[in-house]
Amino acid sequence: MPGYTTRELVVCLGGRDYRIRALSDLQQFADPHHLAERIGISSALWSLFGQVWPSGKVMAEAMSTHDIGGKRILELGCGLGLSSLVLQHRRADITASDHHPLAELFLRHNATQNKMLAIVYRDLRWEVPDLTLGVFDLIIGSDVLYESGHADQLAATILRHATPDAEILITDPGRGNSTFFTRALAIQGFAVTEQRSRFNKDDAPPFRGRLLSYRRGQSANGKLAL
Repeated sequence: MPGYTTRELVVCLGGRDYRIRALSDLQQFADPHHLAERIGISSALWSLFGQVWPSGKVMAEAMSTHDIGGKRILELGCGLGLSSLVLQHRRADITASDHHPLAELFLRHNATQNKMLAIVYRDLRWEVPDLTLGVFDLIIGSDVLYESGHADQLAATILRHATPDAEILITDPGRGNSTFFTRALAIQGFAVTEQRSRFNKDDAPPFRGRLLSYRRGQSANGKLAL
């Protein structure tokens, strides 16, 4: 592809191998039409969407066993779409979303090379209300609290798009911003349950990485399988 290079990976998720197209490394950058520049994505951050991150793998593993029956599901900041691919394989009602100019292209390619139907995709800016998106029973996100300002933006997105009894699942590698998000969701009536998780093979207890489950008025059911 002009302007940047890619690599093909095989990632095992939920006991199944998925073929994933990713960027070759973190040095890749191409914005010939200034699309990323106009939406505030710098060259230093441009390539982050195109990597297989530990937090994404943790969420995708969780989605391989999580209860999805009858639920409308939204993935925020889908990047390469690992969790959405797992959910599509399970025939879930999944909508993937991101705001990177190339996220939809990579998601479509990864679905195709894994012999799946196209995954519903929405370009979603957290700070801009989308009145057509609707509400969801399960909202997931992997390492979406990357910057301190993301907590309030993400909480506002949850307020707009979560059903009254929705569950919110977030993987957090320990960047220190989840406390602000938890406080913001508490105002909406959400309680949190956390499960410490190994994000890398070299992680040692107590793990910094966590899978955070938010539900209104009650704790999570403790049936997360990682």
